[in-house]
Amino acid sequence: MAPHRTNLLTIIALLSSVTGAQAALTWPKIDRHPAPTHWPRREKRVSSLPRRDPNDTKPFELDVRCWNLADLDLRDRLADLHQATFDSRTQWPANDRLPQDFNWRRHMELGKNPGLGIRDLHRQGITGRGVGIAILDRPPLVEHQEYRERLRLYEEINIRENSEANMHGLAVASIAVGKTVGVAPEADLYYIAQPNMDIEKGKSTWNFEYLARGVHRILEINEQLPTGRKIRVISISVGWAPEQRGFEQITEATQKAKAAGMLVICSSVEQVHGFRFHGLDRPPTSDPEDPASYEPGHWWARRFYAKSANRYPNNRLLVPMDSRTTASPTGDDEYVFYRLGAWSWAIPYIAGMYALAAQVEPNITPDQFWTTSLKTGKTIALHREGRTHELGPVLDPARLIEALRDESSGSRTKASRD
Repeated sequence: MAPHRTNLLTIIALLSSVTGAQAALTWPKIDRHPAPTHWPRREKRVSSLPRRDPNDTKPFELDVRCWNLADLDLRDRLADLHQATFDSRTQWPANDRLPQDFNWRRHMELGKNPGLGIRDLHRQGITGRGVGIAILDRPPLVEHQEYRERLRLYEEINIRENSEANMHGLAVASIAVGKTVGVAPEADLYYIAQPNMDIEKGKSTWNFEYLARGVHRILEINEQLPTGRKIRVISISVGWAPEQRGFEQITEATQKAKAAGMLVICSSVEQVHGFRFHGLDRPPTSDPEDPASYEPGHWWARRFYAKSANRYPNNRLLVPMDSRTTASPTGDDEYVFYRLGAWSWAIPYIAGMYALAAQVEPNITPDQFWTTSLKTGKTIALHREGRTHELGPVLDPARLIEALRDESSGSRTKASRD
């Protein structure tokens, strides 16, 4: 959008706040274009590759994004490379100095696939079209090729002027609605960037007042949207606790969104809706479409296998989280492969799945979605050290959509009889 158009919209919004009227929005409304992330310190040639501790659960323990590895001989480092996070700017050694079984391009392509049959639903036309997803996170690249055609609004709350794009924002946006990466590639994206914290004298403290303002803003925006293009789900890849500043405000805001019929999927979703979820790991060379490729997310796997009982509590919806490729903050056509993830990557996945469900069943509620997702999920048998562990329910997108269609058909049949 041209700068003069953005300024005009800002003036209209200010006038409306004075008069008490609500400004009519024009789509797309893009208030700023954050610049790509610049990491010059990471782009120097390195003399060695760190060895990864297999017991370490930190997601960036072996992080070679933007690194120049061209001078290294890595033929004996297959195990480490299979645990590496890298991006489009990582410079690799020649093939004769890489392990024969390591193909970083293959890792990247497999990581783009949301898996579990999602792409088959896309081929059937179930893409989230007509459904709005709101994301509240850090600044993204608004022109990234993964989602620029889906972005209908970008606003900021308490973001420093000239702040660069942030990796977190690009990842969550592309997982939700990305053209090649996302679960719901034709959903409408409404994005508000805000920091979730204050920084004073170099010290960061949580402040969820900004996030609460963002949720209220999404509710205002939704009032201006036509019936067939409403925002149905808010994706927030963070959680909050009573001792943190702004807890009361974000609790009130999310309850208001819930009362408006929205799914608010976040790390505090148990507090908001009473729902529970967890994220899954996948070895980077395995098939994302095959449920048998998945296992407990890397950071909680040890706890899972240490359980005295062979069955983990089955009241959590399980979705892919690790070995994901997302949009990169370094350029509009660049990508990053995250070998390990966290709930931040699982949350927009669920948001995208809700958009697919809402396209098929426009009257769906969060409770109906969650109950049906748990009921239709698969259970995976995992074998380790002579024991069998059952992992589930793992989201089964096709069975979920089929069940929602059956429920919708049954409701219509009953209504016609009545």
